[in-house]
Amino acid sequence: MKNPPLTTKEFDVCVVGSGAGGGPIAYELSKAGYKVAIIEKGGWFTEQDFKKDEMLPRRNIFQSKLEQEPHVLESPDGDGGWDKENTSDFWGGNVVGGASNFMSGYFHRLKPIDFRLLSEFGSIEGANIVDWPISYEDLEPYYTKVEQVIGVSGKIVKHPFLEPRSTKDYPFPPTAEHPVANWFDKAAKGLDFHPFPMARAVLSQPFNDRNSCEYSGYCGSYGCHSGAKGSSRAALLDHAVKTGNLEVITYAKAYHINTDQKGNATSVDYFDKNGTSHRVKAKVISIACYSIESSRLLLSSTGPKHPDGIGNRYLQIGKNLHCCAGGTGHGIFDLSKLSESDASALKVRGPFFNRALQDWYVIDDKKAFDKKVKGGTIDFVFDPPSPTAEANALKWDDDNNLVWGSAFKQKLKSHFTQSRDFKFEVFCDWLPTDDCNISLSSAVKDKWGMPSANVKVGFHPHDLKVAQYVVNKGVQVMKQMGAKEYYGNAFTAPTSNLIAGGLRFGNDAKTSALDKDCRVHGTDNLFVTDGSFMPNGGSVTPTWTIYANSFRVADKIKQQLGANAI
Repeated sequence: MKNPPLTTKEFDVCVVGSGAGGGPIAYELSKAGYKVAIIEKGGWFTEQDFKKDEMLPRRNIFQSKLEQEPHVLESPDGDGGWDKENTSDFWGGNVVGGASNFMSGYFHRLKPIDFRLLSEFGSIEGANIVDWPISYEDLEPYYTKVEQVIGVSGKIVKHPFLEPRSTKDYPFPPTAEHPVANWFDKAAKGLDFHPFPMARAVLSQPFNDRNSCEYSGYCGSYGCHSGAKGSSRAALLDHAVKTGNLEVITYAKAYHINTDQKGNATSVDYFDKNGTSHRVKAKVISIACYSIESSRLLLSSTGPKHPDGIGNRYLQIGKNLHCCAGGTGHGIFDLSKLSESDASALKVRGPFFNRALQDWYVIDDKKAFDKKVKGGTIDFVFDPPSPTAEANALKWDDDNNLVWGSAFKQKLKSHFTQSRDFKFEVFCDWLPTDDCNISLSSAVKDKWGMPSANVKVGFHPHDLKVAQYVVNKGVQVMKQMGAKEYYGNAFTAPTSNLIAGGLRFGNDAKTSALDKDCRVHGTDNLFVTDGSFMPNGGSVTPTWTIYANSFRVADKIKQQLGANAI
C-alpha cells in the first residue's frame, strides 16, 4: 500500500499528460475560465533547451531510462511463439508538450473512408475492424481549428484522394521548398502519379509569439529552437498558463485514479520527483499519456466499481492496440553522374522536401488483391544530418568485414561528397488484432514499484502485403528520378512513435473502452484524449487527428461542466 498523499489540491479539470492529446483540453478549458491542472512526468523545457546536436538525441535527455521505467515488449519469434524483452523505445518524450516536441510535423488528415473501414472494405479474418462512431464531417471543423491554432503551413493541390475541406487552403503558405521538388514532380508525373505538397505543422511565418522555421535541417526527433514547430507546449500551453487558470505540475508521475461508489473519477494520485505522493481532485479528469501508458494507468486504477481497472468490466482496456504498418526506402544518387544543376540541388541542406503520394490510398488491383483494399501514403523526405552515425555505419563492408585505412577514407569521401541519400516513408493501417494489446506485467516493475506495461505487438499478414505493394511504388519513383541504387522494405516491427488504439471508442461497451465522446464506459467524468481512442490509424501519421479530436472533446467537457467553475 502506498503512503497517503501528502497534499491535495482541487481543480475543475485535471489533465494527465501534456502532448497533442492533453494540450487542447488544458488550452480550451483554461481559456474558458475553468481551473485546470496538468500532471506531467517530465520537465518544462523551452526553445533554448533544444540543441541541434546529433550526439544528444531526445531519448538520452527527454525520455525515460530503461533501468527506471521499462516496458515489456512481447513480439513474434518467427516460429509461432513470442519473445519478451525490456525496452525503453516506447517513450515518446517525457517533457511538457510530450512527443509533439519531436515530431516531424508531416500533417495529413484522415479521409472519410478511414471512418468506415468495415463498411467500405469488409471484414478480414483475424482482424477486429470496426467503423468509427463519428464521421469525417464531425471532425472536419476541428481539423480546420488545428490548422489555425497549432499553425499548419502548406498549399492545397487537387489529387485523386484529396479529402473534403471547409476552407480553400491552409492559413500559412508552404515552408521553403527544396530545389529537388520540381525534379521529383516531373518524375512522378511521368509515371502518371499525382504528387502534392505535404502540409507541415511548422510555421512558415511568425505567429502568436512564435518565430518561423530556421531551416536548420534538424526537425524530426529534435526539439524546435525557433518555436515554429506546432508542439503542444509552444502552440498551446505557453499561452494557456498566461490565463492564470492553468497550473502545470512537472516531474509528476500519475499512478492511480481514484473513483467513488458510483464509479466516477474523483482524483489522481501522483509521485513527485522525490517519490512523495500527492493528490489532485477534479470534477473532470482527462487522460492523455500516450496509448500504452493511458491503458496502463486505467488498468492500475482499481476501485469499488472497477475491480479490474477503470472501465474494464468487459475487458476492453488495452485491447486493439495498433502501430503503423508500412516501410521505408531509399534512392542513392551518384552526384558525379548528374548534371551540375541536379547535383547542386541535391546537395542543398535545410529546406524541407514536402512531397507525398496517395495514389494508392485505396488499392484496386485485381492482380495483387482479391478485392479492393485500403492502401497507404508515401512521404518523401531528407533525414536530418547525422555525419557521426553515418560514418560509423561505413566501418563495415557488405561481408561484415572491418574497413580501415585508405579504403575507409575513400569510402567516407565517396559517401559525403559524391552521393546523396533520398528517403521515402510508407504509412499504412496496422489492423487491430487480438495479438496486439497492453496488459500489466506480472514480473517487471518501474522505479516506483508499479507494474510495467506489457506491450504485445502481433501483426496481421495483410498489413505486410499492403505495405510492400506501396513500398514498390516508392522504389519506382526513385528509379524514375535516376537514382544509382534504389530499394525499399516493408516492416513488421512496431513504429514506437506512431502507436495508437488500446482504448478505442464506440457505441457498445462490450466492444469498446470509450463512448463516442471519448468518455470511459462506466464513468461520467473520465475522458481519454490521446491516440488511444482511434479504432484504426488511417494510412497517415495520427498527430493531426489526435489534436483535432482533443479539441472536439474539449467542447464536450465544456458543455458538461456548464457554468460550474471553481
